[in-house]
Amino acid sequence: MKRVLTGLQPSGSLTIGNYVGAIKQMVKYQDEYESFLFVADMHAITVPQDPKELSKNIKNLIAIYLACGIDPKKNTIFIQSENLYHANVSWILECLTPYGELGRMTQFKDKSQKHQNFSAGLLTYPVLMASDILLYDADFVPTGQDQKQHVELARNIAERVNKKYGSVFKLPEPLIPEDGAKIMDLVDPTKKMSKSSENIKGTIFILDDEKTIRKKIASATTDSQMIVKFDLENKPGISNLINIYASFTGMSIKDIENKYKDTNYGIFKTEVADVVVNTLIPIQKRYNELINSKEIDEILDSGRDITMKIAKEKYILLKEKVGLHR
Repeated sequence: MKRVLTGLQPSGSLTIGNYVGAIKQMVKYQDEYESFLFVADMHAITVPQDPKELSKNIKNLIAIYLACGIDPKKNTIFIQSENLYHANVSWILECLTPYGELGRMTQFKDKSQKHQNFSAGLLTYPVLMASDILLYDADFVPTGQDQKQHVELARNIAERVNKKYGSVFKLPEPLIPEDGAKIMDLVDPTKKMSKSSENIKGTIFILDDEKTIRKKIASATTDSQMIVKFDLENKPGISNLINIYASFTGMSIKDIENKYKDTNYGIFKTEVADVVVNTLIPIQKRYNELINSKEIDEILDSGRDITMKIAKEKYILLKEKVGLHR
C-alpha cells in the first residue's frame, strides 16, 4: 500500500472550510493509503506564538480530527517535536540546500514581508518540511496548489542527496485533492472563509455552538432576488450557501436548485443551518469526550514510538552517507 503523510499546523480553531476542504479528504485517504499524520508544532514557532495557546492547540487539533472521523487504527498519529530525528535530519539537509533556493519560496516571501524581524527558521522551515516528508519514504503528500512548491523542494533535495550519496530517499509526489467546493466568508462571500477573518460573523468554526451557527447563517449576505440559484458572479452569497449545503449533504447543485426553486431565502438558510448543525453536533460531542480523556495521549505515545524507530533508521543511513560517523 502506498504511504501518504500529512502535517497539520496547530494554529487556532478550525472552520467548516477546513472540514470540507481538508478533513473530509483525509478521512477518505485513510482507507486508500497507509496514512501518517502529525502535528507540525515546530513549524508553528517560525512566527511568534503564545506558549500556552500553542500547547493547548496541539491537543485540541488532534481531538477535532479524531472527532471528525480520523481513525487512529488507520493512521499513525504523532507530534513532530516529540521526534528528535526531524530536526537532526533537517540540519543535514539545510547544509545541502542553497540559500537562493530557500529565498525563492513563495511562503517565505509573503511571511517575511509581514514579519520584518523574521527568524532564520522562517527561511529554513521548508527544509524541515522536506525532512518531515523524506524521513518516512512518503509516496504522497496532500497539498493545495499554494503549498505544492514545498513538495517540489523536498523532491529536489531528495534528488540532490541521492545523486551525491547514493539511494537514501524516496521521491514524494504532491497529492492535490479533486476540486471541491470552496467555502466562502458568510459576510463577504467574495473571500475565502478564514479563521483569521476580521469579522467573526463570516466564519463558522467546527466548535461553534448551535445557536451561534444558526445566527451566523441567518445573517449571511445574500441578495434581493429571493431565487435559490447558483451564480457565483451575480449571486455569490446564495451560491456560497448552496455550496455549504451541497458539501454537507452530498447533493448536487442542480438538485438543490430544484428542491428550493419555490423557497424564500429565510427557509433555505434555516435548512442550510440544519445540515451544518446535524453534522457538527455529533463531532462536538465526540470532541468533548476526547479532550479530557487519556485516549489522545495513548494515541500520541503509540505514534511517537512507531515513528521514532522509522526515523532513526533513516537518520542513521543519512548520517553515515555524509560521513558523520567514527
